[in-house]
Amino acid sequence: MWQRPLKLAAPLAAALLAVAQLAPAPARAQANGVTDSEVVFGMSAPFSGPARELGREMKVGLELAFAAANDAGGVHGRRLRLLAHDDGYEPARALAGTKELLDQRRVFGIAGNVGTPTTAAALPYVLERGALFFGAFTGAKLLRNEPPDRFVFNYRASYAEETSAVVRYLVEVRRFRPGQIAVFAQEDAFGDAGFYGVAKTMRRYRYDPGQVLRVGYKRNTQDVTDAVRTIRQHAPRLKAVVMVATYKAAARFIEKVKESGAPLVFTNVSFVGSNELAEELMPLGPRFAEGVIVTQVVPLPTSAATAILRYKDLLARHAPGERPDFVSLEGYLAGTLLVEGLKRAGKNLTTDTLVDALESIRGLDLGIGVPLSFGPSEHQASHKVWGTVLDGSGTYKTLDLE
Repeated sequence: MWQRPLKLAAPLAAALLAVAQLAPAPARAQANGVTDSEVVFGMSAPFSGPARELGREMKVGLELAFAAANDAGGVHGRRLRLLAHDDGYEPARALAGTKELLDQRRVFGIAGNVGTPTTAAALPYVLERGALFFGAFTGAKLLRNEPPDRFVFNYRASYAEETSAVVRYLVEVRRFRPGQIAVFAQEDAFGDAGFYGVAKTMRRYRYDPGQVLRVGYKRNTQDVTDAVRTIRQHAPRLKAVVMVATYKAAARFIEKVKESGAPLVFTNVSFVGSNELAEELMPLGPRFAEGVIVTQVVPLPTSAATAILRYKDLLARHAPGERPDFVSLEGYLAGTLLVEGLKRAGKNLTTDTLVDALESIRGLDLGIGVPLSFGPSEHQASHKVWGTVLDGSGTYKTLDLE
Protein backbone atom coordinates (compact mmCIF):
# COMPACT_ATOMS: atom_id res chain seq x y z
CA MET A 1 0.00 0.00 0.00
CA TRP A 2 3.10 2.32 0.15
CA GLN A 3 3.80 2.19 -3.58
CA ARG A 4 1.18 4.77 -4.70
CA PRO A 5 2.46 7.63 -2.50
CA LEU A 6 5.97 6.95 -3.74
CA LYS A 7 4.83 7.23 -7.36
CA LEU A 8 3.13 10.54 -6.64
CA ALA A 9 6.20 11.89 -4.80
CA ALA A 10 8.65 11.19 -7.63
CA PRO A 11 7.37 13.88 -10.07
CA LEU A 12 7.07 16.34 -7.20
CA ALA A 13 10.68 15.69 -6.14
CA ALA A 14 11.89 16.19 -9.70
CA ALA A 15 10.05 19.49 -9.95
CA LEU A 16 11.47 20.71 -6.65
CA LEU A 17 14.97 19.72 -7.76
CA ALA A 18 14.60 21.69 -10.98
CA VAL A 19 13.46 24.76 -9.08
CA ALA A 20 16.36 24.41 -6.64
CA GLN A 21 18.84 24.24 -9.51
CA LEU A 22 17.46 27.47 -10.98
CA ALA A 23 17.52 29.34 -7.63
CA PRO A 24 20.70 31.31 -6.75
CA ALA A 25 23.09 29.54 -4.35
CA PRO A 26 23.16 30.97 -0.82
CA ALA A 27 26.11 33.30 -0.19
CA ARG A 28 29.09 31.62 1.44
CA ALA A 29 29.79 32.98 4.91
CA GLN A 30 33.10 34.85 4.91
CA ALA A 31 35.83 34.21 7.44
CA ASN A 32 36.43 36.60 10.32
CA GLY A 33 38.37 39.66 9.20
CA VAL A 34 37.49 39.14 5.54
CA THR A 35 35.10 41.31 3.55
CA ASP A 36 34.75 41.98 -0.15
CA SER A 37 37.07 44.97 0.27
CA GLU A 38 39.68 44.02 2.88
CA VAL A 39 41.49 41.40 4.98
CA VAL A 40 42.40 42.38 8.53
CA PHE A 41 45.26 40.81 10.50
CA GLY A 42 46.15 41.31 14.16
CA MET A 43 49.52 41.73 15.86
CA SER A 44 50.56 41.69 19.53
CA ALA A 45 53.94 43.28 20.26
CA PRO A 46 55.69 45.70 22.63
CA PHE A 47 55.04 49.33 21.74
CA SER A 48 55.97 50.51 25.23
CA GLY A 49 58.71 49.50 27.65
CA PRO A 50 62.39 48.70 27.03
CA ALA A 51 61.67 46.41 24.02
CA ARG A 52 59.30 48.84 22.29
CA GLU A 53 61.52 49.44 19.26
CA LEU A 54 61.30 45.76 18.33
CA GLY A 55 57.51 45.95 18.09
CA ARG A 56 57.54 49.25 16.27
CA GLU A 57 60.06 48.11 13.66
CA MET A 58 58.30 44.80 13.06
CA LYS A 59 55.03 46.65 12.49
CA VAL A 60 56.73 49.04 10.06
CA GLY A 61 58.02 46.10 8.01
CA LEU A 62 54.71 44.24 7.86
CA GLU A 63 52.88 47.39 6.85
CA LEU A 64 55.39 47.98 4.04
CA ALA A 65 54.55 44.57 2.59
CA PHE A 66 50.84 45.30 2.94
CA ALA A 67 51.32 48.73 1.36
CA ALA A 68 53.07 47.17 -1.64
CA ALA A 69 50.10 44.84 -2.14
CA ASN A 70 47.58 47.64 -1.65
CA ASP A 71 49.44 49.87 -4.13
CA ALA A 72 48.90 47.13 -6.72
CA GLY A 73 45.15 47.03 -6.07
CA GLY A 74 45.13 44.69 -3.10
CA VAL A 75 44.98 40.90 -3.17
CA HIS A 76 42.04 39.70 -5.27
CA GLY A 77 40.57 43.17 -4.87
CA ARG A 78 40.95 43.23 -1.08
CA ARG A 79 43.18 45.70 0.75
CA LEU A 80 45.28 44.43 3.65
CA ARG A 81 45.14 46.05 7.08
CA LEU A 82 46.98 45.43 10.36
CA LEU A 83 45.60 46.03 13.87
CA ALA A 84 48.30 46.21 16.55
CA HIS A 85 48.02 45.62 20.31
CA ASP A 86 50.64 46.83 22.80
CA ASP A 87 51.56 43.98 25.15
CA GLY A 88 54.65 45.65 26.64
CA TYR A 89 56.55 42.37 26.17
CA GLU A 90 54.54 40.85 29.03
CA PRO A 91 52.91 37.41 28.58
CA ALA A 92 49.63 38.13 30.37
CA ARG A 93 49.04 41.26 28.31
CA ALA A 94 49.89 39.36 25.13
CA LEU A 95 47.28 36.70 25.84
CA ALA A 96 44.62 39.30 26.70
CA GLY A 97 45.43 41.28 23.57
CA THR A 98 45.35 38.22 21.34
CA LYS A 99 41.94 37.25 22.72
CA GLU A 100 40.69 40.76 22.03
CA LEU A 101 42.03 40.70 18.47
CA LEU A 102 40.44 37.34 17.67
CA ASP A 103 37.18 37.60 19.63
CA GLN A 104 36.30 41.29 19.64
CA ARG A 105 38.17 42.80 16.71
CA ARG A 106 37.56 39.56 14.79
CA VAL A 107 40.79 39.61 12.79
CA PHE A 108 41.43 36.95 10.17
CA GLY A 109 44.75 35.79 11.68
CA ILE A 110 47.74 36.82 13.77
CA ALA A 111 50.90 38.08 12.03
CA GLY A 112 54.22 39.41 13.26
CA ASN A 113 53.88 38.89 17.00
CA VAL A 114 57.06 39.79 18.89
CA GLY A 115 58.79 37.75 21.58
CA THR A 116 59.12 34.22 22.91
CA PRO A 117 57.51 34.51 26.39
CA THR A 118 54.60 36.45 24.91
CA THR A 119 54.18 33.89 22.13
CA ALA A 120 54.27 31.06 24.67
CA ALA A 121 51.32 32.69 26.43
CA ALA A 122 49.25 33.53 23.34
CA LEU A 123 49.87 30.62 20.99
CA PRO A 124 47.70 27.96 22.71
CA TYR A 125 44.65 30.22 22.42
CA VAL A 126 45.36 30.96 18.75
CA LEU A 127 45.63 27.25 18.00
CA GLU A 128 42.48 26.54 20.00
CA ARG A 129 40.66 29.00 17.76
CA GLY A 130 42.13 27.43 14.61
CA ALA A 131 43.56 30.79 13.52
CA LEU A 132 46.71 31.49 11.54
CA PHE A 133 49.86 32.43 13.48
CA PHE A 134 52.31 33.76 10.92
CA GLY A 135 55.80 35.23 10.82
CA ALA A 136 56.41 35.86 14.51
CA PHE A 137 59.57 37.76 15.47
CA THR A 138 61.00 34.91 17.51
CA GLY A 139 63.14 31.88 16.79
CA ALA A 140 61.68 29.82 19.63
CA LYS A 141 61.41 26.06 19.37
CA LEU A 142 57.77 26.12 20.51
CA LEU A 143 56.84 27.39 17.02
CA ARG A 144 58.82 24.64 15.33
CA ASN A 145 57.23 21.35 16.30
CA GLU A 146 57.89 18.20 14.28
CA PRO A 147 55.60 17.73 12.45
CA PRO A 148 54.65 21.42 12.40
CA ASP A 149 51.40 22.78 13.78
CA ARG A 150 49.08 23.32 10.82
CA PHE A 151 48.36 26.98 11.55
CA VAL A 152 51.89 28.10 12.52
CA PHE A 153 54.31 29.43 9.87
CA ASN A 154 57.74 31.00 10.37
CA TYR A 155 59.85 33.07 8.01
CA ARG A 156 63.10 33.05 9.98
CA ALA A 157 65.84 30.72 11.16
CA SER A 158 65.47 29.54 14.75
CA TYR A 159 67.42 30.71 17.80
CA ALA A 160 68.91 27.24 17.96
CA GLU A 161 70.25 27.72 14.42
CA GLU A 162 71.59 31.18 15.28
CA THR A 163 73.38 30.18 18.48
CA SER A 164 74.61 26.94 16.93
CA ALA A 165 76.13 28.92 14.03
CA VAL A 166 77.93 31.34 16.34
CA VAL A 167 79.26 28.59 18.64
CA ARG A 168 80.66 26.78 15.59
CA TYR A 169 82.27 30.06 14.52
CA LEU A 170 83.85 30.58 17.93
CA VAL A 171 85.15 27.01 18.13
CA GLU A 172 86.12 26.29 14.52
CA VAL A 173 87.11 29.73 13.23
CA ARG A 174 88.27 31.57 16.34
CA ARG A 175 89.64 28.34 17.86
CA PHE A 176 88.15 28.86 21.31
CA ARG A 177 87.61 25.79 23.44
CA PRO A 178 83.95 25.04 24.36
CA GLY A 179 84.77 25.60 28.02
CA GLN A 180 85.87 29.15 27.22
CA ILE A 181 82.38 30.16 26.09
CA ALA A 182 79.76 31.49 28.55
CA VAL A 183 76.11 32.44 28.01
CA PHE A 184 74.26 35.59 29.11
CA ALA A 185 70.53 34.98 28.61
CA GLN A 186 67.18 36.46 29.56
CA GLU A 187 65.68 34.38 32.35
CA ASP A 188 62.63 33.05 30.55
CA ALA A 189 61.58 31.07 27.48
CA PHE A 190 63.55 33.41 25.20
CA GLY A 191 66.81 32.75 27.01
CA ASP A 192 66.07 29.04 27.23
CA ALA A 193 65.44 28.86 23.46
CA GLY A 194 68.83 30.42 22.74
CA PHE A 195 70.65 28.28 25.26
CA TYR A 196 69.13 25.17 23.67
CA GLY A 197 71.15 25.84 20.51
CA VAL A 198 74.34 26.36 22.51
CA ALA A 199 73.79 23.13 24.44
CA LYS A 200 73.03 21.14 21.30
CA THR A 201 76.22 22.34 19.62
CA MET A 202 78.34 21.80 22.74
CA ARG A 203 77.33 18.13 22.68
CA ARG A 204 78.70 17.92 19.12
CA TYR A 205 82.06 18.89 20.56
CA ARG A 206 81.67 16.30 23.34
CA TYR A 207 81.35 19.02 25.95
CA ASP A 208 78.77 18.71 28.73
CA PRO A 209 76.26 21.61 28.39
CA GLY A 210 75.82 21.45 32.14
CA GLN A 211 79.35 22.81 32.46
CA VAL A 212 78.61 25.94 30.42
CA LEU A 213 78.60 29.06 32.60
CA ARG A 214 75.17 30.67 32.25
CA VAL A 215 74.24 34.04 33.73
CA GLY A 216 71.20 36.20 33.08
CA TYR A 217 68.76 38.99 33.88
CA LYS A 218 65.01 39.37 34.28
CA ARG A 219 62.82 40.36 31.33
CA ASN A 220 62.08 44.09 30.91
CA THR A 221 64.95 45.07 33.22
CA GLN A 222 68.56 46.15 32.81
CA ASP A 223 69.72 44.65 36.09
CA VAL A 224 72.89 42.84 35.01
CA THR A 225 74.83 43.32 38.25
CA ASP A 226 74.92 39.67 39.31
CA ALA A 227 75.66 38.48 35.78
CA VAL A 228 78.59 40.89 35.42
CA ARG A 229 79.99 39.92 38.81
CA THR A 230 79.95 36.22 37.92
CA ILE A 231 81.56 36.80 34.52
CA ARG A 232 84.31 38.88 36.11
CA GLN A 233 85.03 36.06 38.57
CA HIS A 234 85.48 33.58 35.72
CA ALA A 235 87.06 36.00 33.24
CA PRO A 236 90.55 34.43 33.31
CA ARG A 237 89.24 31.23 31.69
CA LEU A 238 86.72 32.83 29.31
CA LYS A 239 87.12 34.02 25.72
CA ALA A 240 83.54 34.73 24.62
CA VAL A 241 79.98 35.30 25.81
CA VAL A 242 77.00 34.26 23.70
CA MET A 243 74.17 36.63 24.57
CA VAL A 244 70.46 35.94 24.23
CA ALA A 245 69.19 39.34 25.28
CA THR A 246 67.33 42.49 24.23
CA TYR A 247 69.23 45.63 23.32
CA LYS A 248 69.19 47.62 26.57
CA ALA A 249 70.22 44.72 28.83
CA ALA A 250 72.81 43.55 26.29
CA ALA A 251 74.35 47.03 26.08
CA ARG A 252 74.58 47.40 29.85
CA PHE A 253 76.17 43.97 30.15
CA ILE A 254 78.78 44.73 27.46
CA GLU A 255 79.50 48.11 29.03
CA LYS A 256 80.10 46.77 32.54
CA VAL A 257 82.16 43.77 31.45
CA LYS A 258 84.35 45.85 29.12
CA GLU A 259 84.88 48.42 31.85
CA SER A 260 86.41 45.64 33.94
CA GLY A 261 89.02 45.11 31.24
CA ALA A 262 88.01 41.56 30.34
CA PRO A 263 88.96 41.04 26.62
CA LEU A 264 85.92 38.96 25.69
CA VAL A 265 84.14 38.47 22.37
CA PHE A 266 80.43 39.29 22.64
CA THR A 267 77.80 37.81 20.35
CA ASN A 268 74.02 38.14 20.28
CA VAL A 269 71.05 36.74 18.38
CA SER A 270 68.96 38.75 15.92
CA PHE A 271 66.16 39.47 18.40
CA VAL A 272 68.46 41.91 20.21
CA GLY A 273 67.47 44.76 17.89
CA SER A 274 70.75 45.40 16.09
CA ASN A 275 70.41 49.11 15.31
CA GLU A 276 69.13 49.82 18.80
CA LEU A 277 72.07 47.93 20.31
CA ALA A 278 74.49 50.04 18.29
CA GLU A 279 72.71 53.22 19.42
CA GLU A 280 73.05 52.16 23.06
CA LEU A 281 76.76 51.36 22.72
CA MET A 282 78.09 54.22 20.59
CA PRO A 283 77.63 57.01 23.19
CA LEU A 284 79.91 54.96 25.47
CA GLY A 285 82.75 55.13 22.95
CA PRO A 286 83.94 53.16 19.91
CA ARG A 287 85.66 50.46 21.96
CA PHE A 288 82.33 49.35 23.44
CA ALA A 289 80.80 48.73 20.02
CA GLU A 290 83.75 47.44 18.04
CA GLY A 291 83.82 43.70 17.52
CA VAL A 292 80.32 42.94 18.85
CA ILE A 293 78.85 40.13 16.74
CA VAL A 294 75.15 39.76 15.94
CA THR A 295 73.74 36.82 14.02
CA GLN A 296 70.97 37.81 11.59
CA VAL A 297 68.09 36.11 9.78
CA VAL A 298 68.05 38.70 6.98
CA PRO A 299 70.82 40.22 4.85
CA LEU A 300 72.33 43.61 5.64
CA PRO A 301 69.54 46.18 5.13
CA THR A 302 72.07 48.44 3.45
CA SER A 303 72.93 45.93 0.71
CA ALA A 304 72.02 46.28 -2.96
CA ALA A 305 70.16 42.96 -3.21
CA THR A 306 66.89 43.04 -5.15
CA ALA A 307 64.63 42.55 -2.12
CA ILE A 308 66.53 45.17 -0.13
CA LEU A 309 66.22 47.76 -2.91
CA ARG A 310 62.45 47.16 -3.06
CA TYR A 311 62.24 47.39 0.73
CA LYS A 312 64.17 50.68 0.81
CA ASP A 313 62.01 52.13 -1.95
CA LEU A 314 58.85 51.24 0.00
CA LEU A 315 60.40 52.65 3.16
CA ALA A 316 61.09 55.96 1.44
CA ARG A 317 57.55 56.17 0.06
CA HIS A 318 55.47 54.87 2.96
CA ALA A 319 57.63 55.49 6.06
CA PRO A 320 59.94 58.36 5.09
CA GLY A 321 61.09 58.99 8.65
CA GLU A 322 62.41 55.43 9.05
CA ARG A 323 65.88 54.17 8.21
CA PRO A 324 66.69 50.65 6.98
CA ASP A 325 66.74 48.23 9.89
CA PHE A 326 67.17 44.47 10.38
CA VAL A 327 63.86 44.12 12.26
CA SER A 328 61.68 46.06 9.82
CA LEU A 329 63.35 44.18 6.97
CA GLU A 330 62.36 40.90 8.61
CA GLY A 331 58.81 42.18 8.99
CA TYR A 332 58.76 43.15 5.32
CA LEU A 333 60.02 39.75 4.16
CA ALA A 334 57.58 37.89 6.40
CA GLY A 335 54.76 40.10 5.16
CA THR A 336 55.76 39.54 1.53
CA LEU A 337 55.62 35.78 2.10
CA LEU A 338 52.16 36.15 3.61
CA VAL A 339 51.00 38.19 0.63
CA GLU A 340 52.26 35.46 -1.71
CA GLY A 341 50.16 32.94 0.19
CA LEU A 342 47.09 35.17 0.01
CA LYS A 343 47.51 35.50 -3.75
CA ARG A 344 47.70 31.73 -4.17
CA ALA A 345 44.71 31.13 -1.87
CA GLY A 346 42.36 32.77 -4.36
CA LYS A 347 39.19 34.80 -3.86
CA ASN A 348 37.60 32.23 -1.53
CA LEU A 349 39.82 33.03 1.45
CA THR A 350 39.63 30.88 4.56
CA THR A 351 42.29 29.80 7.00
CA ASP A 352 42.42 26.37 5.37
CA THR A 353 42.73 27.70 1.82
CA LEU A 354 45.53 30.01 2.98
CA VAL A 355 47.37 27.20 4.78
CA ASP A 356 47.15 25.01 1.69
CA ALA A 357 48.39 27.88 -0.45
CA LEU A 358 51.34 28.61 1.86
CA GLU A 359 52.30 24.94 1.85
CA SER A 360 52.49 25.09 -1.96
CA ILE A 361 55.31 27.66 -1.91
CA ARG A 362 58.56 26.10 -3.15
CA GLY A 363 61.81 27.86 -3.94
CA LEU A 364 60.34 31.37 -3.87
CA ASP A 365 63.09 33.83 -4.83
CA LEU A 366 62.47 37.22 -3.25
CA GLY A 367 66.00 38.37 -3.96
CA ILE A 368 67.74 37.79 -0.61
CA GLY A 369 70.20 35.18 -1.83
CA VAL A 370 68.34 32.10 -0.58
CA PRO A 371 65.08 30.56 -1.86
CA LEU A 372 62.13 30.33 0.53
CA SER A 373 60.00 27.21 0.82
CA PHE A 374 57.11 25.78 2.82
CA GLY A 375 55.46 22.37 2.68
CA PRO A 376 53.13 20.15 4.72
CA SER A 377 56.11 19.09 6.86
CA GLU A 378 58.09 22.36 6.59
CA HIS A 379 56.65 25.55 8.09
CA GLN A 380 59.91 27.49 8.33
CA ALA A 381 60.73 29.26 5.08
CA SER A 382 64.39 30.08 5.75
CA HIS A 383 67.17 28.37 7.68
CA LYS A 384 69.84 30.89 6.68
CA VAL A 385 71.93 32.66 9.35
CA TRP A 386 74.00 35.68 8.35
CA GLY A 387 76.92 36.98 10.43
CA THR A 388 77.44 40.68 11.15
CA VAL A 389 79.93 42.57 13.31
CA LEU A 390 79.96 46.15 14.59
CA ASP A 391 82.90 48.41 13.83
CA GLY A 392 84.06 51.39 15.87
CA SER A 393 81.72 53.75 14.01
CA GLY A 394 78.63 51.71 14.95
CA THR A 395 78.20 50.25 11.47
CA TYR A 396 77.45 46.59 10.84
CA LYS A 397 79.71 44.72 8.44
CA THR A 398 79.34 41.23 7.02
CA LEU A 399 81.06 38.51 9.03
CA ASP A 400 81.77 35.12 7.47
CA LEU A 401 80.74 32.59 10.11
CA GLU A 402 82.44 29.74 8.29
